[in-house]
This record gives sequence, structure tokens and C-alpha cells, in this order.
Amino acid sequence: MNNSYRPTRRTFIRQAACAALGTSGLLSTIWDLRKLSAATAVGDYKALVCLFLYGGNDANNVLIPNDTSFYNTYASARGSLAIARNSLRPLSILQGDGRNYGFHPDLTSLANLFNQGKLTMVANVGTLVAPTTRNDYINGTAAVPINLFSHEDQSVQWMTSVPDRGDIRTGWGGRAADLVASLNSNSRVSLALSIAGTNTFEVGNTVVPYLISPDGSLGLHGLGESTNDQIRIDGFKRLLALPHNNLFEQVYSDTMSRSIAENEVLSNALAGVSVNTQFPDTDLGKQLAMVSKLIAARTNLGMQRQIFFVAVGGYDTHGDQLAAQSGLLQELSGGMNAFYNATVELGVEQSVTTFTASDFGRTLPTNGGGSDHGWGSHQFVMGGSVIGNRLYGSFPTLAVNGPDDTEDGRWIPTTSVDEFSATLARWFGVAASDMATVFPNIGRFANPNLGFLR
Repeated sequence: MNNSYRPTRRTFIRQAACAALGTSGLLSTIWDLRKLSAATAVGDYKALVCLFLYGGNDANNVLIPNDTSFYNTYASARGSLAIARNSLRPLSILQGDGRNYGFHPDLTSLANLFNQGKLTMVANVGTLVAPTTRNDYINGTAAVPINLFSHEDQSVQWMTSVPDRGDIRTGWGGRAADLVASLNSNSRVSLALSIAGTNTFEVGNTVVPYLISPDGSLGLHGLGESTNDQIRIDGFKRLLALPHNNLFEQVYSDTMSRSIAENEVLSNALAGVSVNTQFPDTDLGKQLAMVSKLIAARTNLGMQRQIFFVAVGGYDTHGDQLAAQSGLLQELSGGMNAFYNATVELGVEQSVTTFTASDFGRTLPTNGGGSDHGWGSHQFVMGGSVIGNRLYGSFPTLAVNGPDDTEDGRWIPTTSVDEFSATLARWFGVAASDMATVFPNIGRFANPNLGFLR
């Protein structure tokens, strides 16, 4: 493979951990999706961008109370992790719980987008088997997600939206893609594109995600680098086209042939587009810059629907959290702001919705220099279709052993991943009648549409 993209050690380990799940998903039984709902028969362009924050983002220091008494409660509980109130970025909230909030001081650009109505927050979202109260949790009367507080399990459950089974090998993004893939009838490239390596989120039963680096389509190392390589490429293609009696040989041949064809299509499509918006020179900035180019190439690629996956690590802030999270949030704010500006440049801001996800939240009290694994967390949703200047969901009571706490300041989610994700899938074009196909547990929850998207 082309070695111009060299992932960090953390990125390599994370991608490898997901690889087994992704490969199993590709070999799973194919659904019969011939019966598609009328709701997916529209011709307008839409894209979902999943921005995964690996490690468990401490959202207690992202969305912060800005009322005097509520802030004092926050500051007392957070101790040395508390962010000074006079440094918060104020939010203009038209609809919420009647209280004031601010963003972390390094989220200036995102605060501006919030106040312009282009970004919103959904509070206390997390993996849930069913609605759960503190009494349910303490008394053991409600099922909880498998291996709660585990990085690998919770990140995968965010992607599958099925936290009570360990045998799910497809993600909700992939299952949604299965249902709308027919809209891209003229495309020879997968609608699921990852700029952050393998992931479960985009794996469908029929849709196979295609991996691309921030520098472009990966291609084959040693082939296509000079005009003389065309003979080798043609020879390799002929070898792949031979009949194969062994199942694994055939799967390998099919996969390689598809990858070569998609690489050629993507490379040609990207060669004809440009985006003028300047992106930060960061890992996330480079990934989102490539997403913007892929969106710019949507007509060349024959795309009416696209799903993207980008990700950054480092959010497991057990120590030195104040400094570490400051850098992480600067990267997040700068990257997301540049990406929104790029969608405006391309005239698709109404058609592209970006959302964050993370393994879990973190404990409210400090462990000394950082925070430990939690559960519920707050998530961003950004785009021109966002109904902004609002706080969705229910902000937790900031009290250890309070009504929203399991213990140690770990918030029991009041909004499920199912509800959060179903709202995104509905906007993307999944019909109400197909929601249970994408989200098997959605019937257990009261709000399949949280209302944060037009």
C-alpha cells in the first residue's frame, strides 16, 4: 500500500483493534433489502460525518454551568479540574432548562457556531439497554451495557447502537447505508468512506466501507507510480480475474479487484476538485480537509448519500487533564469550524451534518490530576440543518451519589445512543418504518426523534 500516510502508534493500535470486528461484518449474511421505503427515494444530497473522540471525552469541562450557584456546585465538585468561570465562552441559549452555560475557553469557534445557530449540544447521552434510573442501577433491576466503562466495548457499542449483545458485527451507520445505497445508483465507490481506518460504525450487511488517507486514496504500493507500471497492473488484474475454487481466494480476489477499481475512480474524481478553505495543520484538520474534498467530488462520484468517519485519540485523560484537554479541544474547535466553513464554500452546509461520539464521559471529581471512566456525556451536532441555540437532552444533577449518578460522579445517561443516532438517521433519509432495522432497541425508548435537525 502507499506509505505516504503513516498513522501514529495510538492510531495503529486503535485501528487494529477494530479490524477483527470490521472483517467479521464484511462476511456476515447479506440482508434482502429489495424492499426500500419511499422515504429513501428522494434525490437530494446528504452526508453524515461521525467524529469519534477515542478515549472518553471529559464533557464535564466542555459544557459548563454559568449560573452563579450552579457554577459553584460544579467548581466545588471538580476541585482542581474546574475551569475558571470568567474564562468560559458564553452561550446564547434560546431553549433549554432555563439555566446558563458556557463552553470551555478553547472552544471559541464552536461557541460562535452555537450562537449563530449552526451547532447544538445534546446533554448526557450514552449507551443504554433501556431507560435506567439510579435506583434501577443500584438495585440491579435494569440491564446495563456489556462491560460498562470499558474503552473497547463502549466505543463499539456507540457504533453499533446495540449494547446488550456482543455478536453484532455491523454499525448503525452501515445499516443505514444499506437502506439508502440505491440512491447512489451510478456510483462505483462505497458511500461509506473512512479517513480514520477501520471502524465498526460504517460496516453494513451490503455496504463495505472504503478506507482513504488524509492525503488521498491509498492505492497499491509499487503499482501505478510510473508509466511502466501499467503492464504490472494489467497483469495483476488478470490474475485476480481468474476463477478461484477456494472461498478465501475468491473473497481476496473480489476485495482486491473492488479496491483497485474504487482507487482509480476516487483518484480521478479527486483530481478535478479543490477546496479553498484553510484547515488547521492537525491530524483532525487534515482528515476533515479530505472529507471536504470528497464532498466536493460528490458529482464526479455519482453520490446522493455519503457517510464519513473521522477520529482522533488522546481523550483518556487520567492525568495532566487540564493541559491535555486544552490542546485536544483547540484541535476539535479549529477543525470543526474550518469544516463548517468548507461546507459553506461548497454550498452544502444544509446537506452535511457532523456529530461527535466518544467511548463514554468521565467522573466529575478529579482523581488528582485527571478524571476516570464515566458513562453519560455531552455531544456536538453541527450543520446548516441544525436547530441551534438550544440545549437538548437533560443536563445531569452535579452531585456525587445524586439522582443521576451511579457512583463517583458517573452520570447515568438520560438520552440513549439509540435516540441520538435515530434522530441523525431520520434526517439522513431512513424512514420511520425502517428504524427498527437500523436500531433494534429503539422501541424501548420514548424519543426516536429528539428534534435537533430540520
